[in-house]
Amino acid sequence: MTMHLLPKRAPARVLGPIVGALARSGVTPNQISVVGFLGNVGAAALIANGLLLPAGILVLFASALDMLDGGLARATGRATPFGGVLDSTLDRLSEATVLFGVLWYEIDLGNREEALLCFAAVVGSLMVSYIRARVEAAGGALTDGLFTRSERVVVTGVALIFGWLRPALWLLAVLTLATAAQRLYLAADAVREANEER
Repeated sequence: MTMHLLPKRAPARVLGPIVGALARSGVTPNQISVVGFLGNVGAAALIANGLLLPAGILVLFASALDMLDGGLARATGRATPFGGVLDSTLDRLSEATVLFGVLWYEIDLGNREEALLCFAAVVGSLMVSYIRARVEAAGGALTDGLFTRSERVVVTGVALIFGWLRPALWLLAVLTLATAAQRLYLAADAVREANEER
């Protein structure tokens, strides 16, 4: 049974018209990935300067672009192995950059607890993705996880908009590390099943 708190993809009736318009405009999937990353860099700069509300809106908008690049790649026949690598890499960098902005903001305020939670959240989020990548490299498949990128983006964006950083950072730190542990537990079965199918 697949375990996710949020759907991994928006409904086709929502994404379809947007992807169609982007395809007609000549925009490439890689360009969307880069724009999404740059949006998150801008959000990090806003956070570091204490502009949390606009930063939260920008985080949600920029990260929403992540739902479009894959759909556009499939719709235009431009799906490539490198495109997938670029998208995944920029997703990780986007998340780390936003949390770096939060770290900067919290350090400026002298909030040691929140700064440490930022570090734990970054480690947890990277481990969630790393475990999946290692399972795939071993020939398996692993997408389950209670607190993956979609959930983390929503929590971060909402927390910035409403100023709920401390509880959100606790949530991010605890649940990303718990999800990494969950994936590591599931990895054994995923790798074993992949080897049995060979």
